[in-house]
Amino acid sequence: MGGRHVVPAAPADRRPNEASVIRNSTQPPPGEERGNAVAWHRNIRTLRIVVQVVAAVAVLGLLAWMGSNLITNLQRQNIGTDFGFLDDPTRFQIPFDDGFDPQSPVWQMVLVGLRNTFLAGLIGILIASAAGLIVGIARLSSNWLVAKVAQVYVETFRNIPPLVIIIFFGFAIFTYGPFPILSEATTFSWPGSSHSLLILSNRTWGVPSIVTAAGAGWLGIALVAGAAAAYLVGRWRTRRGDRTGRPPHRVVWFLATFLVIGAAAFFITGKPASMSWPVVSENLRRIDGGFVLNYGFISVALALGLYTASHIAEIIRGSIQAVPKGQSEAANAIALSALQRYRFVVLPQALRIAVPPTINQYLNLVKNTSLGIAVAYAEVTALTLSSIGNGRPAPQSIAILMVAYLSFSLTISLILNMYNRRIQLVER
Repeated sequence: MGGRHVVPAAPADRRPNEASVIRNSTQPPPGEERGNAVAWHRNIRTLRIVVQVVAAVAVLGLLAWMGSNLITNLQRQNIGTDFGFLDDPTRFQIPFDDGFDPQSPVWQMVLVGLRNTFLAGLIGILIASAAGLIVGIARLSSNWLVAKVAQVYVETFRNIPPLVIIIFFGFAIFTYGPFPILSEATTFSWPGSSHSLLILSNRTWGVPSIVTAAGAGWLGIALVAGAAAAYLVGRWRTRRGDRTGRPPHRVVWFLATFLVIGAAAFFITGKPASMSWPVVSENLRRIDGGFVLNYGFISVALALGLYTASHIAEIIRGSIQAVPKGQSEAANAIALSALQRYRFVVLPQALRIAVPPTINQYLNLVKNTSLGIAVAYAEVTALTLSSIGNGRPAPQSIAILMVAYLSFSLTISLILNMYNRRIQLVER
């Protein structure tokens, strides 16, 4: 009556919810302060911090103990603990390096070793990248013979230790191989010219090189600026092609811009660079002029390049197969050739997958250059061991060697990780 609503009372025998009973049972009694639910020695977060602190203290203590023992042993044997030995004369000759003599300081020997390691690693990486890409694509060829040849290459080089391959090139190809001695070296010249393009012997090879004079520094700066300008022109042509739909021809524009700026800088700076052609000396004991490659360098760079290429080929093959098949079908639907399909569709997507594992292969290649000691290649490890054998302190020498390889590895990782981030897709 009158719109009045009566709310019925809850029955007296209604049982409370079990969850609320459990929740209420964990609460402290009224008037009692709430404390920690878990004691500190049972708290996972506290235990993790304690374990990490104990581990850090143990490691630092171990290092301090080892360092103290090292210094004590060095002082007992009258061996210095500083790096002053870097200014002492090396007291041995580096093979195939006429600019170095036994009176040169140790630090100069380290620089020579770093240069040789860098050159072998760089050429090896270039060989491994090119050969690995070609062999990886060949593994997927529809031509039975091409695919089988690529498979034999991969299975052969991948299953032989790199040291064995280096020794094979150093001795089976050069020392006891088909190349003649230097006095009977084989020379290849430009047609109609007396300049030697290549000189082959069992110890050294000679190739043309560029020698510089005064003003070469300005020319180098101009070439760097020309490369930057050519890159900007290439990007402009790419954006223009995307906007208009016309072929951008960015490679042609890039090369044309670089060559025009480089040629202008060459004449403006007074022609500070010229060609140096190799020639066998009159005593038939060395190659004068040009750039001389010794058999150790060729063996290490070629062996490590071909060995690493077998691993990179498998990375490329797996990366291509990871690209969705619909991408290739779409490329075929718009009438792209096989070369265009790989260049514009498949490989750009496959590289996003292939770059991270390829970084490890490059790092292994650079570290494996230390195996060049087997063919007397004067890389940084071989020279460091020779220096230690001549009385230089081993701990400091090995520390320098470790820092050198760490620098190479971190530099390669930094550059390739930056490139990897550059080519990754940006999700929106």
